[in-house]
Amino acid sequence: MMEGITFLGKHSYRDFGLSLAPGKSIGNPDKEKITVKVPFSNTEYDFSMAYGSQPYTTRELSYPFNIYVPGQSKKQEMNSKRTQILNWLMNSGGKQRLYDDAFPGYYFLAEAESGASFKENYVDGILEVTFRAYPFMISEIEEGNQIWDTFNFNLDVMQDVEYQIAGVETITLINAGTPDVFPTIQASDAMQITAGGRTYTVNAGTTENADMPLVKGENELTITGNGTIKFIFYKEMI
Repeated sequence: MMEGITFLGKHSYRDFGLSLAPGKSIGNPDKEKITVKVPFSNTEYDFSMAYGSQPYTTRELSYPFNIYVPGQSKKQEMNSKRTQILNWLMNSGGKQRLYDDAFPGYYFLAEAESGASFKENYVDGILEVTFRAYPFMISEIEEGNQIWDTFNFNLDVMQDVEYQIAGVETITLINAGTPDVFPTIQASDAMQITAGGRTYTVNAGTTENADMPLVKGENELTITGNGTIKFIFYKEMI
């Protein structure tokens, strides 16, 4: 199957017959450094992580599509095809999930913000569309899954994310991605969680995007309560 992208529920090749021309580019985000230089010295202070984590810039994704209509030799048909593709990609209403077949298991949050370029060859051409995206690609599968068929030994971690708590228990959750992530927490009863020197209270039920970051690497959590608790989160990679 020809590789492409899925955006707004449609695939570039399966739904529009678009193949990718040479020149596809998946840009990487840069670190946003906030530094202050001490006057009359070589000393420089880095405040980039003043709020707990390193910020990154947005990333650019550029896709050049071959625009042609099989069996047609009219310029009008080519222009009609180009218009159809532009209206598909440029009308997202904000950042939406973009799936690139070359990165299985992940998606980008992206939006085509500026006008696309088009190199015309009379009855065909190359339409290049550039998306601005959230700095990290996000896993489709939540952490703690036991799916061996998709397990990547270079990137994934096999771990438990659901626990039975009786009194006080200390657990370790691993954020295998780059930025902090904020889990959704499901608890059968109200509980307290101590992490990173702070104590958080979660009520029975589901707490969406709890104000409790899981930093990169190991996170030790001390949980006080009785019942079951589950942490739902997705790793984010550069």
